[in-house]
Amino acid sequence: MDPNFYVVIMAGGIGSRFWPYSRNDRPKQFLDVLNTGQTLLQMTANRFRSICPPENIYIVTNSTYVGLVKEQLPYLGDEQILAEPVRRNTAPCVAYAAYKIRQKNPDATMVVAPSDHAIFHETEFVQTIQAAMQEAAKGDKLITLGIRPNRPETGYGYIQYVREPGATFKKVKTFTEKPQLELAKTFLDSGDFVWNAGIFIWHVSAITSAFDKHLPELAEIFEDCPDCYYSPREEEFIRSAYSQSKNISIDYGIMEKAENVYVVLADFGWSDLGSWASLHEIRQKDGSNNAVDGNAVLFDVQDCMIKSDKDHLLVVQGLQGYLVAQCDDVIIICDKDDEARFREYVNEVKAQKGERFL
Repeated sequence: MDPNFYVVIMAGGIGSRFWPYSRNDRPKQFLDVLNTGQTLLQMTANRFRSICPPENIYIVTNSTYVGLVKEQLPYLGDEQILAEPVRRNTAPCVAYAAYKIRQKNPDATMVVAPSDHAIFHETEFVQTIQAAMQEAAKGDKLITLGIRPNRPETGYGYIQYVREPGATFKKVKTFTEKPQLELAKTFLDSGDFVWNAGIFIWHVSAITSAFDKHLPELAEIFEDCPDCYYSPREEEFIRSAYSQSKNISIDYGIMEKAENVYVVLADFGWSDLGSWASLHEIRQKDGSNNAVDGNAVLFDVQDCMIKSDKDHLLVVQGLQGYLVAQCDDVIIICDKDDEARFREYVNEVKAQKGERFL
């Protein structure tokens, strides 16, 4: 196990597309979404414990969730939980982790991963990550993972790579955000596009150099006080840093602009668990393609996601392609696949009913 390998897990999102199961006070990464006895955050952290020492696992989360992180990962020290005072997307999140880790270990190679993805073939996943970290440790590559697509999915971003026979790490040509169906079909047919898993691997010198070049304002903010990291002054410094940081993703801010981006193609049973539809996709289903989690009796129901707690019974008739979910004090019945509407639902509930049901 290489002491220069570090893992940064991003765990600050609110999971609005999983509302009302995912709530503001306990988002989906802190829930046992897959009924394994572990939350998504715990599964993610445990997945990386064979890659680096536990003291090299860092969690970046909103300050609201620090208590939940400590509760679910009690082996972490306080310095391993990076509390964001406000949400500013993934570029400031990565900058905070990179500059902090660099201050402790300038020879560090780090993997940055979301906390709420499902990985079904963990041996293959670990092997892929280890190979990518060994490659990233050699020099200046910014590496990302690309998942071989098996359908024209419109809910994922895509990476186009340069065809290089025999090359494990392929030069990235383009990034594309979630495409329309026809474009997704074209991507699939072309054979040189993969799904963007949102998992990154790089040496700290490579990513901080990329910040210097492509997001110099953020670089200046987070390297302004290197001695503040791992000190009592860190919280105040980070509060000031985030107040100056713009809201920008690492994909848009760096990965789409940098010329030293490479992708390694992977197939380890991956889902980003970004929506109810993605949960339905990976769940065991009955003969009518219904995924049932909880107590339910169904009549003439097809292609639905049904969820309730053990104390409630759902009786559902005549629906196709719907989500029917009872989660605590909210019942939702809606089109399962129209994930863009969930933010609209959340905003309208907030406008009409306040924060209570969020």
